[in-house]
Amino acid sequence: MGSVAVRRFVGPRSSDGTAAQARSSWVIKAAGAVLWREADGDVEIAVVHRLRYDDWSLPKGKLDRGETIPACAVREILEETGYSCVLGRFLRQVSYAVGGDAKTVDYFAAEAVSGSFVANDEVDSLRWLPVDEAAALLTYAPDREVLAEFGRLPADLLLVLLVRHAKAGKRSEWDDDDDLRPLSGSGWKQAEALQSLLPLWAPTRVHSAPRVRCVDTVRGVAEDLSVEMVEEARLSEEGYWPDPDAGLVRLLEIAAQEGRAVVSSQGGVIPSVVQTLAELGGLRIDEVPCKKGSVWVLAFTRPFGTWSTSDSPSRWPTLVSAHYLASALPRP
Repeated sequence: MGSVAVRRFVGPRSSDGTAAQARSSWVIKAAGAVLWREADGDVEIAVVHRLRYDDWSLPKGKLDRGETIPACAVREILEETGYSCVLGRFLRQVSYAVGGDAKTVDYFAAEAVSGSFVANDEVDSLRWLPVDEAAALLTYAPDREVLAEFGRLPADLLLVLLVRHAKAGKRSEWDDDDDLRPLSGSGWKQAEALQSLLPLWAPTRVHSAPRVRCVDTVRGVAEDLSVEMVEEARLSEEGYWPDPDAGLVRLLEIAAQEGRAVVSSQGGVIPSVVQTLAELGGLRIDEVPCKKGSVWVLAFTRPFGTWSTSDSPSRWPTLVSAHYLASALPRP
């Protein structure tokens, strides 16, 4: 397997910006997951034994060139465990040194949906265990910390993929109705990347603010799913700001519906929605970036029983995890 490493100079620099010392280090990027499945009303975790290291760990591996971190997690799960999976919430990033280089591993929750284990060159054994037993078997403390984060919340959460529309050129250079401003060439590339990335979370519904640039950003996802896109006027800038509470409630309604949702909106809406939902849920987010073509992976608790907006807010879906993906494009 290939890997992606980012070279960064760690020595001082001269006045022209070049490295004054040749010493540099590599950051090795990797991804993995807590792979889970339901078992008799509870949850079991897959723990793998690596023959080369004689250790028990969570499945993970290095990025291939031209691969995104979420795609790497899904591929490595399949290669090491034999299971196809669907990604859930982001758990945490682990950092450590390998030789003289730094390595980071991004971990997601991931539900096993099909497959079976067959011993391979990397993994000679796999055990499905309850969370506590899996934690006791894991060799390394960072893996146990990742598993503890997984166990902090229910495995089966509601999920919304909140997308800012892709690049659409400058508003000042568009003479027609701004609602009709189309994606630029780079925007279409971002839309194609989202068409590959978003299915890793297995959405079943696609919603969009009624703007051409918002609709076209996720049109490919809707076509691949063979579903009609649902127009969401409350989640456009003009529809949201006259009544932000109504916009927030609408997003919660979308989250609570059956199946996961993709929602395409605008930069004037997304930061307010994410920050407000985080504050309501007691979730600390220091900043809410929102680049064009970016994605917020939002996970919510499931309301008990049938839920409606007439219920007490204490029974509404609560935001418990928010992870920002700045780009759907792979690293060069």
